[in-house]
Amino acid sequence: MRRPLFALTSTVAAITLVLGGCSATDSGHDPATTSSDHPAAVPDGVTKSRVQYYTGPGADPDQNWADFYLPAGDLAVDTVPLVVLVHGGAWKMPLGAEIFDGLAGDLAARGMAVYNIEYRRVGAGGGWPATFLDVARALDYVVDLDTAHPEITTGDEVVVGHSAGAQLAVWGGTRHELDPSEVGARPAFRPKRVVSLAGPLDMVQAVKDGDDRIVAALGGEPHTVPARYSAVDPIQNLDPAIPVAAAHGKDDSLVLPHNSIRYVAALDKAGGKGYLSLLDGETHTSIVNRRSAHYQRVLDLVSKYADTPIAQLPT
Repeated sequence: MRRPLFALTSTVAAITLVLGGCSATDSGHDPATTSSDHPAAVPDGVTKSRVQYYTGPGADPDQNWADFYLPAGDLAVDTVPLVVLVHGGAWKMPLGAEIFDGLAGDLAARGMAVYNIEYRRVGAGGGWPATFLDVARALDYVVDLDTAHPEITTGDEVVVGHSAGAQLAVWGGTRHELDPSEVGARPAFRPKRVVSLAGPLDMVQAVKDGDDRIVAALGGEPHTVPARYSAVDPIQNLDPAIPVAAAHGKDDSLVLPHNSIRYVAALDKAGGKGYLSLLDGETHTSIVNRRSAHYQRVLDLVSKYADTPIAQLPT
């Protein structure tokens, strides 16, 4: 079932939180070419382990894996909120999950379990539909994680993505709306909250803006493969029951800020709970860089969406 794309209104500014910023410039590279300052040491007391989330037909052990972080201390059953991370990089090689090593460790140091997933990308067996199958499989593996680590909570969890990973994260939260024949349908696990960092949340508009990375990932433009866009484009799959926070650098020239603005306005118009944070001075890549003046605010936003009752989340 498809959610309608509601008309945007001139009230977008009323839902925008503008934060004070630092000076930054885009590098001109593809999305996410500046990472969270990796490699990053695992914080004291935090444990990090590698899991293979898919080992079935066609699996790629070099890409179908995730790093799982647990915070320090004695952890009781169902006490540790889980954060799923989906890295960006234009859905293509060579950038991988290691660009989120720093963010994963920092969130674990705040007391969260973190599941940082890798997936096949364009240039290494990915693209349509492999990338989306991998992300769906990685999310469904949370059921197995919960069995192995009963200390984590999995009933009301958050998925966080940057750039292409943000699109995959929002899509991951709405897979239950897919028709049974569509890629990623019938999820065994789905997150109930999403944090998008510089995400192309209006993919058709992003293609109009000149984003050929989306065209490469989906194997065509919107008019040539419309069913693929309708299945995975966040703004075409609104679910008012899932709160979404969209943070975007005001100086982002790779994924334009109106992607987040249009999405949050549409979600709010549909009766959902959207939150928009436009960050002064931040570019597409600096928003997830540990040296950024706003990095702690990004951590705070993820922390809030990880352990705050939905009714108390910001709008």
